[in-house]
Amino acid sequence: MDDNQRRDDGMAQRRKVLGNEWVDKSIKNRNAFNTDFQDLITRYAWGDIWTRPHFDHRTRRVLVIGTMVALGQWDEFRLHVRAALAEGGFTPDDIKEILLQQAIYCGVPAANHAVKEANAIIAELDLLKG
Repeated sequence: MDDNQRRDDGMAQRRKVLGNEWVDKSIKNRNAFNTDFQDLITRYAWGDIWTRPHFDHRTRRVLVIGTMVALGQWDEFRLHVRAALAEGGFTPDDIKEILLQQAIYCGVPAANHAVKEANAIIAELDLLKG
């Protein structure tokens, strides 16, 4: 696959996973400093990795959310939790189960912060029960 095809496939994946609104905002915010980085992640993260056939998008989303908790990367965590809930068919209970698992493997402080961040997104999307 050449870089143009990888870029096109990657952009399609980005839109499918993150939603058009997020991707359009990202494209609008490109500039001379960040354009090369945006192109890199579109071609490689989205075009090479997210298009691989072995894992479905649901599994990849679980892996990314769990990894972001482990790394304490809260901007990316919020991005992927929001996308999982809004675009990926995840429920708040799905996110809760990921975070309970991560509490054991990443530690309670990381999971505690993740619960706080996810709760805010769930409330913002009006997905809280009762």
